[in-house]
Parts: sequence; structure tokens; C-alpha cells
Amino acid sequence: MTELDPGAQRVLDLIREAGRPPYETLTPPEARELYRAGRRVLQPDPPDVAEVCDLKAPGPQGDISLRLYRGMGTERGTALPALVYFHGGGWVIGDLDTHDGVCRLLANGAGCAVISVDYRLAPEHKFPAAVDDAVNATEWIAAHAADLGIDASRIAVGGDSAGANLAAVVSLTARDRGGPRLRFQLLLYPATDFVESDNPQRARFEGFPLNVVTMNWFRDHYLRGVGDYGDWRASPLRAPDLRSLPPAYVLTVGFDPLHAEGESYARRLRDAGVPVQHRHLERQMHGFLTMGQIIAAAKPATEEAAAAVKAALA
Repeated sequence: MTELDPGAQRVLDLIREAGRPPYETLTPPEARELYRAGRRVLQPDPPDVAEVCDLKAPGPQGDISLRLYRGMGTERGTALPALVYFHGGGWVIGDLDTHDGVCRLLANGAGCAVISVDYRLAPEHKFPAAVDDAVNATEWIAAHAADLGIDASRIAVGGDSAGANLAAVVSLTARDRGGPRLRFQLLLYPATDFVESDNPQRARFEGFPLNVVTMNWFRDHYLRGVGDYGDWRASPLRAPDLRSLPPAYVLTVGFDPLHAEGESYARRLRDAGVPVQHRHLERQMHGFLTMGQIIAAAKPATEEAAAAVKAALA
């Protein structure tokens, strides 16, 4: 059996030693605060970037908060390629601050702008609220590219976990609506399929921060009911046609209840003629990219993802 990365094992040990309760035993507001506190412990100090500013985009139910980063070494006044980024957290937890470090690393590594999107969270805002915000934010960013100092012809979308799910759905929506034209999708341990979420054969990963019980807690807060499971806006693996989508970088990890569906999505993209780079880190666990203070592999993995974005947007 594959051995877990030592840094990831240390995170599991710290969680156990601290007596941290599982998310599914908490209310969503409690889970959000626990997640924020965990990121403060598990993430290294955020790297400097050339510029960072908070913005607002109009959304279907009020303004959507955004945070724009310009990578270190980029020139002021130059229209940069841009990555629109959606944070992870099961559509229930996570925010601009919890993924600040990852966005800074991506901006610096890709030499681009990264615009992080603070979409509405469940259960206060059920599916498809997060999708609507992700789509609206991406369309607004593309339409206001000149004002934002970005190049409208070089826009990518990306995210981790739930955020990767949203990035995949935004890519499908943009294709079907005829724009904005996206150059790339960065899918970091993506959630792609709720239809199989109750499959008893699924590896459960008990004791990990994300396991089947926790994932289904997120699912039940996010979706309105079983009728949403097969909706491609929730389960992009169920989209009938994946042709003509932007090239993709898909990262999967071995200790993750989502790894099989991430691999299936990469395979379906490739079968549909979409160029795919699929990177599988067998010894890593879900969520490790925001645990770089303890897990040494987080920084080089993020830098590799940034290099893929840089090449795609060159």
C-alpha cells in the first residue's frame, strides 16, 4: 500500500493531537471559523506580490467580492494574462483569505494576474448560487479587462476542490454561451460527480480532513436534494459533451475520496479531444496545497501548476 507523505501524516497527527472536531459535527459558521483557524496554522507566510487590491463585481444577488493580485516582477500598466480563481471548501467554507497564499504563489509563478472570487456559500445560498456567481464574475472580469489591467484574450479559470468544480462548470458555460473565450482550466483535485457520492464501494478515507462522510455533509448543505446530483452544473462529469473546452491541467492525489472522479474527468476531457495534463500525486492528501507550512510538497506542486498556467497563457 502507498505510504502517505510524511508532511501530510504530520498534519493528521496535529489534527488528532488537537482534538479537532470533524466538520460534519459543526454548524457551517463553526466549520468556517475552524477552517480559517487551520489555514493560519498550516499555511506559511504569504509571499509578496507586485500589487493586490479588493474589488466588487455586480452579481445576481448583490456584489461579489474579488481580490486581484499582480505577480511579482510584472510591470505596472501592462495588460497581464489572468487566472480567475475559485477557492475550495466544499461550497460551504473558505474565502478570499483562506486561499490568499495559494493565489499569491500562482500569480508570482505564472507571472500573471490572479483574480480570486468570493462566491456565495451554502447552506445560506444553495446550488446554483455559487455557479451563478462564478459565471457572473468571470463574465464581468472579461468585459472589464481593460479597466483591470488584464488581457481579455488570455484568461484562464481555475480552483481547488469545490473551486475546481466551479472552474469546470464555468468553462462549460462559457463554451455554450459563446464566451468569454477561455484559454485554460486549472483543476486542482476537482469534485466532478455527485451521482456516485453514495456508492458503498467508494474508498472512505476515515480520519482524513476530507472523507466520504465530510464530503456528503458538504453535498447536503450545497445541493437542494437528490434531483441536483446529476445536474452537470453540480456534476460536470455528467455533462453530455466535453468537446471544444479549454485545455486543462488536472491534479489528483491518492488519499482523496475525489481522486477517481477527478481522473475520470481528465480521461473524458482527453477522449473529447481536449488537451490535458494530468498530474497524480499518489502520496498526497486532499487539501494539501493550503498546508504548505507543514507539507513541503505544497509549494513545488503549486509552482508546477503555475508553470502550466504560464505556458497556456503565453
